[in-house]
Amino acid sequence: MPENARSLPPPLKPLGEALLFAGNFLLHPNMLGSIIPSSRFLVDQVLEPVDWARARVLVEYGPGVGTFTGEILRRMRSDAHLVAIETNRDFVRFLRKSLPDPRLHVVHDSAAEVQRVLSQLALPAPRYIISGIPLGSMPEAVRTDIAAKTRAALEPGGAFLVYQFTARALPALQRTFGAVRRGFEIRNFPPAQLFLCTELGE
Repeated sequence: MPENARSLPPPLKPLGEALLFAGNFLLHPNMLGSIIPSSRFLVDQVLEPVDWARARVLVEYGPGVGTFTGEILRRMRSDAHLVAIETNRDFVRFLRKSLPDPRLHVVHDSAAEVQRVLSQLALPAPRYIISGIPLGSMPEAVRTDIAAKTRAALEPGGAFLVYQFTARALPALQRTFGAVRRGFEIRNFPPAQLFLCTELGE
């Protein structure tokens, strides 16, 4: 972790977060990959490839209640920016209230609009885009579109860090990126599959 990373307090009211997450899963099961937030094991493994000293702009798709968001903020540079793109208004309100960090930009929008969102915020291309949105439950055309727009949005040498609970998104990722490295985190519930997607296998 870089020396100028900021220290944030631990997430507030974990029971309330879990209930909010579970309630939204029951209402919108196709928008969330799991009924409970991600485990510490999954967070650590997904974020392991990040070079925090070089990451000036990061994007997160589908931050939910901020399990990854809070940890990214704790690890990233004090002068970096994190753009969290979320389609669920309940989660947007929760994140804006629970993580009042000036480096965080919580945007109510779709991952498919990532380039427009970055342009509106006057931010350069991100080095990393992190995603837990359930690409596998989306129509093929939609996940292909998100993958293509993600690749186009990344800076040269950037990476798309994806965690899923099925492998259905893998073909679209392999068609879009030059290299996709696959991993697993069995200590998460449910067990998760990880995909590190880069242009040339960096």
